[in-house]
Amino acid sequence: MVRSLALWTKTLSFPTRNSPSTRQSKDKINSTILSSTPTKDKTPASTPDISDSEKDIMGSTVYCIHHKEGCKWSDQLRKLKAHLQTCKYDSIPCNNKCGAQIPRILMEDHLKYTCPERIAKCEFCGLDFPGSAMEEHNGCCPLEPIYCENKCGQKLQRRYLSRHKANDCCKRLIPCRYCNNQYVADTLQTHHTKCARVPVPCPNRCELMVVPREDMETHLKEHCNLLLSCCVFKEAGCRFKGLRGPSMDRHMEESVQQHLMLMCSLVTKQQNQITTLKNALSRISLHQSGTLVWKITDYGSKFDEARGKDGVELISSPFYTSQFGYKLQASVFLNGNGAGEGTHISVYIKILPGEYDALLRWPFAHTVSFTLFDQSEKPYNIVESFVPDPTWENFQRPSKEPDSLGFGFPRFVSHDTLKKRQFVKDDTLFIRVKVDPSKIVAV
Repeated sequence: MVRSLALWTKTLSFPTRNSPSTRQSKDKINSTILSSTPTKDKTPASTPDISDSEKDIMGSTVYCIHHKEGCKWSDQLRKLKAHLQTCKYDSIPCNNKCGAQIPRILMEDHLKYTCPERIAKCEFCGLDFPGSAMEEHNGCCPLEPIYCENKCGQKLQRRYLSRHKANDCCKRLIPCRYCNNQYVADTLQTHHTKCARVPVPCPNRCELMVVPREDMETHLKEHCNLLLSCCVFKEAGCRFKGLRGPSMDRHMEESVQQHLMLMCSLVTKQQNQITTLKNALSRISLHQSGTLVWKITDYGSKFDEARGKDGVELISSPFYTSQFGYKLQASVFLNGNGAGEGTHISVYIKILPGEYDALLRWPFAHTVSFTLFDQSEKPYNIVESFVPDPTWENFQRPSKEPDSLGFGFPRFVSHDTLKKRQFVKDDTLFIRVKVDPSKIVAV
């Protein structure tokens, strides 16, 4: 069944008026309302005939065309035009004739804030400006109070800001009049208490009176005539103090003999100190583990020298069996000695006078072993050792002039054996001398 026109118009609503179609719809409705509204005329023949359908349409209930914007009006269609004359959501031309169509509800805000033709008064200077000019005036008004850009905390009118930053701001940069470096104004006084170029008075009140702070130390040491100075031979023991100039010159002339004696005494004292330091250094550098690994370099040249001369002996550095033990020294004859001369390398060890000999047991009874290291990947070292015979003089407490040879192995290793393996590599051989109190012979 076809829906009746009256029933359909009960739910009629219109889109917003902002689009051209909305305006056309409104105009069509207005023309319909005007054409269908009866007019009073004395002549009955001029009254148009109004059909029942039109009456039903004009009497139907509709919503305002601004229903979606929030208008709650709802009434007969014939009353819509009258409602739009007062609807606060309906757009009307701007009162200032700026050309904008503004809803009545927004007209007050538009006239006050956004209309380009509005007249606004600056809150700081009180002058009136059109809307566009007001926007340019904002941020430029000379009477507007603003905070100092240097963050000093002061708030003042814009017209006074430049003078404040140049003359009064406590955060402005000011050059120090002594060193010419720039500092923040409120820290300048603190800087002056440390500035190296600030003139300070000489504590001796000499003729210069004031001297830059950084030059004061040099002034007092070298130039101040009122400072009591020590004699240049103070470190040698001279206790004279006097003013620079004639007084000091006279002392130097009259005390030449005394200064010479003081310097001689100082040199003697320094020589004793040097000797003591050398002895201490020598003790520190000594091995105190009972083991000495002796590296003999330039083997070829030293062997040729030993073959060319008789009795060429290489001496190792001394070493101790422990921190407070026996003091020993090894020696090597590359071309042999005694029974091994010309065919073998001979090795010996001798006991030297030590600092703690009075506390040690005599005769010396520790096992001594010699090891010649094979420097190949699969080494076969040569080891010889012996236990001292307590009846031999070599192992008794040594005198100041110990035995020049000591005790050892005249045929330690033959020259032919040296050539068969890499006992000598890169013209270097290594011999270890180890002292062990266990008396175990390693053969």
